[in-house]
Amino acid sequence: MPKWLNCYMAAEAQGSVDAVFRALADPTRRQILKLLRKTELPAGSVAAAFPISGPSISRHLSVLKAAGLVSERRDANRLIYSLEGSQLAEVTGSWLLTVCPDDMSDLLVKGKKKKEKTSRKGAGKGSIGKAGAAREACSSSGGGEVGS
Repeated sequence: MPKWLNCYMAAEAQGSVDAVFRALADPTRRQILKLLRKTELPAGSVAAAFPISGPSISRHLSVLKAAGLVSERRDANRLIYSLEGSQLAEVTGSWLLTVCPDDMSDLLVKGKKKKEKTSRKGAGKGSIGKAGAAREACSSSGGGEVGS
């Protein structure tokens, strides 16, 4: 096993914020999470969606699993992967609260309600969403923008 993967897995086994953000830093891993958002998939189906080798996808899946962002189960001779969205939400939400603690909860709830209201109308526009709520929270508390 490559040394870099050992380092990733050792750090990520702790389930730390750093491990999750390290896993999210790679665009291929973010795409894998998007694929798994819709449904659980066997490793072969995940690999087929990318122009890179199967072993490379396997390494990406290992990093995501070690960070707690995906889980795997065995179905006969196949490994089936699924998204662990609660881990992603918990870690990123906790981190955002440490950066912008003032009124973050209120703004996230307002953003969600606003989005639900506009989506019921069918428009979908005008909602600030979670990212916009985070930016607003940081701006209103003097913390600057998040993710700019």
